[in-house]
Amino acid sequence: MKTRKVRAGLFFGMLVVAGSRLAAAAGPVELKVGYSGSLCEGPLHIAIEKGFFREEGLAVDAVRLAPGTTFEAIAAGRIDASFGLLATLIQPLSNGLPIKITTGLHTGCDKLLTPPDSDIKTLADFKGKRIGVPSLTSSPIMFAKRALATAGLKVGGQGLDVDFIVFTNAELPLALEKGAVDAIAANDPVASTAAREYNLTILLDSAVTPPYDKQYCCAAYVSADLAESNPAAAVSYTRAMQRAALWIQANPDATTRIQVERNYVPGDPVFNASILKTFNYIPSVQGAYDAFGITAVELLNIGILSADVDVEELRTSSFALFPEL
Repeated sequence: MKTRKVRAGLFFGMLVVAGSRLAAAAGPVELKVGYSGSLCEGPLHIAIEKGFFREEGLAVDAVRLAPGTTFEAIAAGRIDASFGLLATLIQPLSNGLPIKITTGLHTGCDKLLTPPDSDIKTLADFKGKRIGVPSLTSSPIMFAKRALATAGLKVGGQGLDVDFIVFTNAELPLALEKGAVDAIAANDPVASTAAREYNLTILLDSAVTPPYDKQYCCAAYVSADLAESNPAAAVSYTRAMQRAALWIQANPDATTRIQVERNYVPGDPVFNASILKTFNYIPSVQGAYDAFGITAVELLNIGILSADVDVEELRTSSFALFPEL
C-alpha cells in the first residue's frame, strides 16, 4: 500500500493561536481526558495549568484512572481522549481499539537495567537470562523484546531465549537486588529512580540509545467517535497538548515543580526534571506516524502482532490526520 504523506506538525518558537473555532460555539466543549499520574504525562498537566485547553475552547475534566484501565474507559465512552506509549497501542488497535492517534508528544521513557556487577554487557549476553517487567503488555517489555530481537535472540513464540517475569513497579528493583531476575525493564520515573537508589547500570535507554532516541514513544489520541463526530474538538485537544509539550521542552524545571506542587506527580522536582531533560518534547505528527510503522513491523516480526496484520493498513487506519496540525 502506498505510504500516506503526513504533515509533520512541528512547532518552533512561540505558538500563537488566534482563537479556536470552538470558541465561537455556545460555551466551551467539555472533554474527559484519562490519565494515570505519571511524569511524562506533563502535556496534560501543563495544558490545564497554563490554560491551553481553555484557550482552545475546551473545558477538560482530567479523569485519573487505575493502571491498565485506560483502554476499557475509552471503549466504554467514559473518557474522550488520552495519551500513551505507542508500543502499547499497536496490538490493541489491531484488535479494534476505537481510538485515533493525532500526534506524537515526546521521545524517551523506557530503560533496560542491570546490577553494577552483572556479567551482562551486551544484548547477546541476555540469552538464558530473566528480565523483570511491570506487565506482559507494557511498553518496557515491548522495548526489551524489540532490542533483544535485533541481537538475534528469540523473544516470541515457543523456546524463548529470555524469560520475562512480572513484578509490580515497586517490586522490580527489589527482585533484581534479591536475584529473582537478572535485569529489569521499566519506564521512567521508575527506571531512573531505581538506577539512582540501587546503583544500577542503564544498559539501554530509549531516550539516548540509537535508534530509539529518534523514535516517538508517547502519543496523544482521541476516541474514534470524537474524531468523527467533532473533529474540531479533536484538533483543539491535540493542539493544546502540542503547545504544552513545547512549553515543557523550554521549561522542564518549571514543569516538574508544577507537577509536584499541584499533586499530579510525586517525588523530587529537581530529579524529575533531570529525567524530562533527556526526552525530546518537540511534538510531531510525522514522528508518531514514522515510529508506529517501525515499531509495528518489529512487533509483527517477534509475534506480538498476528501474522495476518497488514502493518501499513493498520497504521493508516489508526491515525486521524488533520490539516490544521
